[in-house]
Amino acid sequence: MDIAALREKNPEHWMKAAAIRALTLDAVAAANSGHSGMPMGMADVATVLFEKHLKFDASNPKWPDRDRFILSAGHGSMLIYSLLYLCGDAQVTLEQVKNFRQMGALTAGHPENFLLDAVETTTGPLGQGIANAVGFAMAEEMQRAQYGKKIVDHHTYVIAGDGCLMEGISQEAIGLAGRHSLGKLIVFWDNNNITIDGSVELSDRTNQVMRFKASGWQVLEIDGHDPEAIDAAISAAKKSKKPSMIACKTHIALGHAAQDTSKGHGALTDAEQMAAAKAAYGWTSPAFEVPAEIKTQWEAIGARGAEERAAWEARFAEASQQKQDRFNRAYALEAPKKLSAVVKALKKQISEDQPSVATRKASEMALAAINPVMPETVGGSADLTGSNNTKTGDLGVFDTDNRKGRYVYWGIREHGMAAAMNGMALHGGIRPYSGTFFCFTDYARPSMRLAALMKVPSVFVMTHDSIGVGEDGPTHQPVEHLAICRATPNTYVFRPADAVETAEAWEIALSSKDTPSVLALTRQNLPTVRSEHKLKNLTAQGGYVLAEATGKRQVILIATGSEVSVAMQAREALEAEGIGTRVVSMPCMELFAAQDEAYRRKVLPAGSAVRIGIEAAVRQGWDQWLLGERAKPGKSDFVGMDRFGASAPAGELFEKFGITAANVVEKAKALLG
Repeated sequence: MDIAALREKNPEHWMKAAAIRALTLDAVAAANSGHSGMPMGMADVATVLFEKHLKFDASNPKWPDRDRFILSAGHGSMLIYSLLYLCGDAQVTLEQVKNFRQMGALTAGHPENFLLDAVETTTGPLGQGIANAVGFAMAEEMQRAQYGKKIVDHHTYVIAGDGCLMEGISQEAIGLAGRHSLGKLIVFWDNNNITIDGSVELSDRTNQVMRFKASGWQVLEIDGHDPEAIDAAISAAKKSKKPSMIACKTHIALGHAAQDTSKGHGALTDAEQMAAAKAAYGWTSPAFEVPAEIKTQWEAIGARGAEERAAWEARFAEASQQKQDRFNRAYALEAPKKLSAVVKALKKQISEDQPSVATRKASEMALAAINPVMPETVGGSADLTGSNNTKTGDLGVFDTDNRKGRYVYWGIREHGMAAAMNGMALHGGIRPYSGTFFCFTDYARPSMRLAALMKVPSVFVMTHDSIGVGEDGPTHQPVEHLAICRATPNTYVFRPADAVETAEAWEIALSSKDTPSVLALTRQNLPTVRSEHKLKNLTAQGGYVLAEATGKRQVILIATGSEVSVAMQAREALEAEGIGTRVVSMPCMELFAAQDEAYRRKVLPAGSAVRIGIEAAVRQGWDQWLLGERAKPGKSDFVGMDRFGASAPAGELFEKFGITAANVVEKAKALLG
């Protein structure tokens, strides 16, 4: 690569891009860790994008109609930090750049959406960003149809590397985008042919151009270091009705001794090699110094969108007050006032009718009441609509000819579905929920974890939650999944006992602003255990006394989901023998743990009463309630699963594994001595 020729061809562009390269080298060297090569290789693409195409205002990074820029190759985080500092972002100061990857800095090793307003999504796990971007682009299409082009009309741009495209989630995302003709989605492929282990050919021979074309994308191939070619390609992509992939042939660690090698992927810290690279760039400034002329040019780029933002604000002000209020409420993640009333009315009806229904069906009942009053909800399923019960009649199906549709047929793409849901939520203005079988959280897990990390209130509807699945057998019977979900920080895991608790769980999930929810729902029918109507949302307390002992309290049974009715049957048998038994329903352990100690002690008081946990899952996570909270040593037990399930009718399986009222009674008596 002739660096001198590149400098001479367009010196003004070159020096702006060189600022990114120089800051990257300086910050990575100061941290003695990081990834220098990608920002150095993609600096030209980023410079042209930000200077000539990206609709943004550095003084207001949360402007709703901005273009979204997603760095899917999040290891190259100094690219976005350099851009933000150069453009005048108030959060990314020079001190933040100097403290790259240090404790307390906003410039974390990988871009974090909860640290910086201008970072749209947390990236680093490769492939997540491009899959998030599909959700961003879908959200834009939906909202443009709802609110009109005067209010919503923007693009989503993504930089993805070879690693992003090797991850399986990328094909799920690419297929979805092509199927739905997401023309406002533009992906730059950093085609540098290098991975950590060496050249891409070591592990892959995929023709990415043909792959994208086969998935319904427009593909443009360019020299990723030619600013005129980059500009022309972006202009062409913006005119397409298909999503566009711009294949940018680049050189990783451009101009450095490690150029075009696997070493160029990581931290380039050798002082002599850094000096040689900067000399090749024509960069003579000391470390972390950007010449005033170049910084001024970049700040003008950062301010370029202010006029367009002001024009948008004027257009928005002309919209009806009702439209403005709905838009602002949805973006603020404020639940509508009608939500509480709708849920209360549904709970009252359920308590009166006392239906015996699966909680997946109860979920559908709740959604049928909620979706009409929450126009921002968007539902879906990974090819299990009829099983997950996530589609209600008022939603309409999102498609190329119905952008107002609020239901997505995700196909068999659990991982891509979960990532795109996160993208929808991060875009703003949408409350996404979608479903699959609970055992397939294994496929969606990385994106569910990122929802928790990013503080995104996505709702994961996970049906067929135990051995109650029955004949489909152990491959489809979750055993360890509740423990895995509960072990994840900042996640609400709801396992409701009946239709009342299910409605309450939905109210909490759709009111959350920064915590995702997992709803673990049954395949099999369950009786209504909340037969007495309560205005208060008891599920919001996490756990509560469902049935009190009639005499001296000797036993406390704590249960979730389908096993609450088992606990109630056991209580009846124990009470008949004069053994006072309290039943505690615990639909959400995380919310119960968040209650003050006085409340928790009221539900699980200290004393001689034995405690038994009942749940058709593994014991992990239960001991804090069975052994802690002032429990009496040696006076607790657990009725659940310690192995995988089997293929048989559900009733037989509960008998085989001892998840029965009779077994609970036997264990309680044994503990009482």
